[in-house]
Amino acid sequence: MPLKSLEDLASFCKRRGFAFQGSEIYGGLKGFWDLGPLGVELMKNIRETWWRSMVYERDDIDGMEAALISNRKAWQYSGHEGGFSDPLVECKKCHIRMRQDNMKDQTKCDACNSTDLTAPRDFKLMMGLAVGAVTDGEINAYLRPETATTTFINFKNVLDSASRKIPFGLVQIGKAFRNEITPRNFVFRMREFEQAELQYFVHPSEGMKWYEYWKAERRKWWVSLGIPAEKLREQEHEQLSHYAKAAFDLQYEFAGLGFEEVEGLHHRQDYDLGSHTKNQKDFNIQAKVMENKDSTAKLSYSDPQTGETYIPFVIEMAMGTHRCMAAVLDNAYTEEDLGEGNSRVVLKLKPTLSPIKAAVIPLARNVPELLTLAEKIHGELKALGLGRTVIENSGNIGKNYRRHDEIGTPVCVTVDHQSLEDGTVTIRHRDTMKQERVKADDIPDIVRKLIK
Repeated sequence: MPLKSLEDLASFCKRRGFAFQGSEIYGGLKGFWDLGPLGVELMKNIRETWWRSMVYERDDIDGMEAALISNRKAWQYSGHEGGFSDPLVECKKCHIRMRQDNMKDQTKCDACNSTDLTAPRDFKLMMGLAVGAVTDGEINAYLRPETATTTFINFKNVLDSASRKIPFGLVQIGKAFRNEITPRNFVFRMREFEQAELQYFVHPSEGMKWYEYWKAERRKWWVSLGIPAEKLREQEHEQLSHYAKAAFDLQYEFAGLGFEEVEGLHHRQDYDLGSHTKNQKDFNIQAKVMENKDSTAKLSYSDPQTGETYIPFVIEMAMGTHRCMAAVLDNAYTEEDLGEGNSRVVLKLKPTLSPIKAAVIPLARNVPELLTLAEKIHGELKALGLGRTVIENSGNIGKNYRRHDEIGTPVCVTVDHQSLEDGTVTIRHRDTMKQERVKADDIPDIVRKLIK
């Protein structure tokens, strides 16, 4: 039986140490979540899986990491400062605030059905800062609302230092900040969140070809996480932003929420590099951008073979890593009826994503020889460098099995009195609960093959 709602998922994540409400002991702070011991491991594994697929398994993509705070001018010319806002409506009766474009009925409050509403007004999503010792409080910088702009303004730096040829891409994984009006649905909509983004630079004549290519590639990656294809849906944008030639959302079917966006793909034309380019009139810019009088760079590309100079088009993939984590957990969570009044919760994660890769359990707490052998096996597993492994010395084998089923540990290794006699141990598999007797010396190789 799957989860019924994201509220159930949030409760599970708190109970098992995946995620906690930010500042919870002081009443919490909406839109902020802290990752616990298991959540930080799961998120690390998601990041590494994404980075490996984007960078290590390809020859045309480099990684980078930009500062969280950027010069105000970068966000002026990107179009964010003037247009990055939501229409805010407040109910005068219950004082709830709502995004007008998300209201069930734009004439009534979603909470109390009152029609006594304020007129919509722009709510700025960016978090402005006054950077420097003497600023008189004037905003001169912003916490970035997305990672993409900080990639674009480094385009020339990377091009000059890495000698890349078109097509090529740049990726970032990092934090972004938005003053969301109504953060909600667990980690689905937050004010501080993390993005994994690819900006892929192509010749203007090949924009749609690469758009279709990356649409297929990104769907494959989500399926590789163990997400069933039938729980994913592509939603093409009917109304496009002024800079976009094409765009679609990849959506996952969340428990109790239905299909919601987990990743976006956008054909952004030359809007972004063009908006940050000095003397834009030297180029045939397809998308309308603000004339840039402050930039010091020409973010263009000169083909060494043809001599053609142009501003590349951009194909963008943007994924929220917290949304990915929520989708992975939602899909993996299973309640099983074992018969005779027994049941279990099992998190059927792919082993590469599991927060804990293996647990070693001595059958009895007070037998030093068992603990010594368990610690030896545990040390050999740690030496593999596959991720976190643990040793459990509580003495309750049944509870240990159930706990590790629930947090997604692929295998448990039990050391018992027979182990001291013949050097064998019991290995138990999470999904099938099958147990087999194997040589203790074979455990590292078995776990290595399972994880990889």
